[in-house]
Amino acid sequence: MRESREQQIINILSSVLRLYEKPFPLDDVALIDLGRTKRPRLLAFKCDMLVGSTDIPPLMKSWQVARKSLVSCVSDFAAKGLTPSVCILSLGLPRSISLQTIKELAYGFRKASKEFGINIIGGDTNHSNEFTIDCSMFAHSNLPISTIPAQGGAKPGDVIVTSGVFGHTAAGLKILLNNARVKKQFKARYTSSVMLPKPRLEFGIAFRKFLSSSIDSSDGLASSLYRLAIKSNVDLHVERVPTAPGIDEFASENGIHSMELVMYGGEEFEIVGTIPLWRLRRARQVAVFKGLNLIEMGKVSGGTGKVFLTRNGGIPEELKNRGYSDL
Repeated sequence: MRESREQQIINILSSVLRLYEKPFPLDDVALIDLGRTKRPRLLAFKCDMLVGSTDIPPLMKSWQVARKSLVSCVSDFAAKGLTPSVCILSLGLPRSISLQTIKELAYGFRKASKEFGINIIGGDTNHSNEFTIDCSMFAHSNLPISTIPAQGGAKPGDVIVTSGVFGHTAAGLKILLNNARVKKQFKARYTSSVMLPKPRLEFGIAFRKFLSSSIDSSDGLASSLYRLAIKSNVDLHVERVPTAPGIDEFASENGIHSMELVMYGGEEFEIVGTIPLWRLRRARQVAVFKGLNLIEMGKVSGGTGKVFLTRNGGIPEELKNRGYSDL
């Protein structure tokens, strides 16, 4: 089972630095329990790096780039059901960058700050050959650390769920990079998902208490499912593929397999997780009450960290473990 180069690098660093030690296993958000006698009892940290040559699609405006750098962190907090409150930004800036571009970046940071209720309290700037934004984000909570859904919490019998459909961002990138053919009614939606991604913070907060495991899907749906399966030491069986409207037709028109767009795209910032069967009924009620998507994809079984897809009741086929990019 092939791991991405990024995951291999993380595993090496984690092993040497002993990041897997208790009280909380390695996850996309680091958690520190301050104990029951202090408030807040839980601190959460996250950092994410946006690199110009790999993370900025064509035609993306500078303010949208700045906003996206915060979205990446917010999405990981959303998967834990936590609301981030403070952010520190570090900028690596080529000497060729104009002051007007800096103003546009600042506007994007301010816009994201207001949109997500995050205070930007400082950071650092430096000369760099590669345009880079490093975002460090923080949250605090009175919740016990045991109530935060980790990637390794899925159990046999749980139901696999997600907050939305997949494929539109991968299609949007095909349009922007390759001028792919697309019907007019879908073009704006697909490209907007690339330029203005939306983290599912409301979903994460609403369903935190129901989720046994959870992850943000920015590395791709298949990769995210594998992370849950491997960390939980279970097998995941996908019976319903959450495909965005128009994706099958888009894929056919451009000579692409739709599963490539849905399973192996990325940066869709949906939440993928599992819910114990006994909690599912109440979770469905909350979804209806709050007007949120709660898409049931399949089930969890005992296993060794594999992900299977069953089409129309046929023989399960094992999905490839790969994401949309590699280091």
